[in-house]
Amino acid sequence: MEEENENFAPSSPQEIDNVIQEMLSAIESVAQLGDYRRTQKKECYGLVRRMKLLLPLIDEIRELDTPISETNMAALCNLKKALVVAKKLLKLCNEGSKIYLVELMCLQLRRAKRRTDTQDIELAMDMMVVFSKNEDRNADIAIVERLAKKINLHTTEDLKYETIAIRNLVKERGSQSSESIQQMIDLLNKFKQVAGMEITNVLDDPIVPKMLGKSLSLVIPHEFLCPITLEIMRDPVIIASGQTFERESVQKWFDSNHRTCPKTRQTLAHLSIAPNYALKNLILQWCEKNNFKLPKKDDSETSECTAEQKEEIVSLVEQLSSSKLEVQKEAVRKIRLLSKENPENRILIADCGAIPPLVQLLPYPDSKILEHAVTAVLNLSIDESNKRLIAQQGAIPAIIEILQSGSTEARENSAAALFSLSMLDENKITIGLSDGIPPLVDLLQNGTIRGKKDAVTALFNLSLNQANKARAIDAGIVLPLMNLLEERNLGMVDEALSILLLLATHPEGRHKIGQLSFIETLVEYIREGTPKNKECATAVLLELGANNSSFILAALQYGVYEHLIQLTEGGTSRAQRKANALLQLISKSEHL
Repeated sequence: MEEENENFAPSSPQEIDNVIQEMLSAIESVAQLGDYRRTQKKECYGLVRRMKLLLPLIDEIRELDTPISETNMAALCNLKKALVVAKKLLKLCNEGSKIYLVELMCLQLRRAKRRTDTQDIELAMDMMVVFSKNEDRNADIAIVERLAKKINLHTTEDLKYETIAIRNLVKERGSQSSESIQQMIDLLNKFKQVAGMEITNVLDDPIVPKMLGKSLSLVIPHEFLCPITLEIMRDPVIIASGQTFERESVQKWFDSNHRTCPKTRQTLAHLSIAPNYALKNLILQWCEKNNFKLPKKDDSETSECTAEQKEEIVSLVEQLSSSKLEVQKEAVRKIRLLSKENPENRILIADCGAIPPLVQLLPYPDSKILEHAVTAVLNLSIDESNKRLIAQQGAIPAIIEILQSGSTEARENSAAALFSLSMLDENKITIGLSDGIPPLVDLLQNGTIRGKKDAVTALFNLSLNQANKARAIDAGIVLPLMNLLEERNLGMVDEALSILLLLATHPEGRHKIGQLSFIETLVEYIREGTPKNKECATAVLLELGANNSSFILAALQYGVYEHLIQLTEGGTSRAQRKANALLQLISKSEHL
C-alpha cells in the first residue's frame, strides 16, 4: 500500500508546467523549420505531423484539475525527451549535409524486415554505382546527374551550402581523412563538375553563400506553412472551410476524391478555391526582408533555351524521318550528342517530339543508326518525365532486341537504358514480362567489364520486383553473381551481394544460393572483405539464416562466430546491427 501511495505522489504545478513548456517549444520549433532534404522529406514531414498530433493531449494535461502522479510524470518526462531528440534529428535533416544524410539512409534502409522494394534502395544503388565506377562515360555521368537531382544538389547555390555543411561535419567529427568523409568530398566534387563549377578544396574553400548563417537559423512564421506539406507557401489559397493551403497541395487532395478540409476534416460545401492575396503579400514581404528564396516548382527550374536551339532541334527531329539514310544518321547522331549535354536539352528534345521517331529507329538495320538511337533514348530517359513517354511508345521490347543482338556498345547502352527506365515500377514489370531479364543475365555472364557493370545495375533494379526475382533465378543469374564474388578485381562484389540479398527473400532464391560453398564465401567476406563487403555479406547471411537455421549452422562450421563478434565492435553501423541480429539467431539455435 505504501508503494502504491509512492507511485501516486503528486508533482508540483511548476514542475509540470516546465515539462509542458519544453514539449510545446519542441513541437513549435519543428513546425517552423524550413524545407527538409529530399531524401528524408517524407519521413520528416511524417514525424512533424505525429508531433503536432500531441498538441491536444498537451492542452488536456495543462487543464487538468487533479494532480499528476509520479509514475505519470515520469512518463511525461520520457515523452519530453523523445520530442527533444526528434527536434534535434529534424534540425539535422533541415540543415545538415545532404550527402551525409543519404549515406545514413543507405546504411539504415533495410532496418525494417522486408523493406526492400523501396525507392530508397534505388538511391543507395545509385550511390554504390557512382562510388565504384571510375570511367568517364556517358552512362556514369548520367547517374551522377540523376543522383544530384534526386538529392537536390544540382544548382550552384545548393552546392555552396553543401560545401559548408560538409566542412562543418568534418569539424564536428574531428577527422579529415576517414574513408567516408573522402567519399562525400569526392561525390560533392562530381556534382560540382556536372554543374560546371570549379573544383576546389572543400575543407579550405572560403566561399560562403550570402546570408548562409542567417538562412540556416531562420524561423519561418507558422502561418506561412501549408498545413499539408508544412512547406512555406508560394501560392496560398482559401477553401470553403476558411483554411489556407498551398494551391498545388490542396488541389491534389481534391483530385484524390477527398471532399473534406485536410486540416479540420469537416465536409466542404464546395471545392472552389480563392487566392489568399493578403497572405501571399505578407510571405513575399517577409522573404524579401530576410533574403529568403521561395522554393521553385520543379517545372520552372530549367532555364529557357534560345529560339535558335529550339529551331535546330525541331529540324533534327524532322530529319529523323527522312528517306535519306545519311540524313537520318547525322540527325540521330546530333540528337545523341545534344541529349548528353544537359537536362534542358533532354526536356526540349522530348517536347519537340523526338521520342516516337527515335523509338521507330531502334529496330533499324543500320548498326550505327541503331547504336546512336538507343544511346539517345538512354540519355533522354535520365529525365524522369521522359521515362514513361519512352515506355508508352513501345521502346522496351526494341531495346531488349538490341540487347540480344546489337553491337557491344549498343548492348551496353541498352542495358543502361533498361536500368534507367526501370526506375519506374510499371517499367520494371514491363521489362520482366518482355523477357528482358535473360539477355541481361547473358551480358552479366559474357559481357565486357563495362557490360557487366551495366547489367548488374539493371538486374538489381529489376529484382526489386518480386516476380522479377523468380525470372532472374530462372534465367540463371546465380552463377554469374557467384563469379563476380570470385573475381574481386572486377570491383562488383557489393553489387553482386546486394542482388543476392534480394534473391534471398525469395524461396527459390534461397534454394539456389544456399550451397555450402556460397556460405563459405560469405564467411570469407565477413572475415576479410572491405567494410562494405562485410556489411553486405552479413546482411545476406542474416536473411538466409532467418529462414533456415541450417545456414547458420554451416556458417558456424566456417568460424563465423568470432568474425561477427569483431564486427559488433568495429564494423559499420549497419554491419553491427546485422551482426548482432545474427548472434541472436545463433543463440536461439543453440537453445533449440
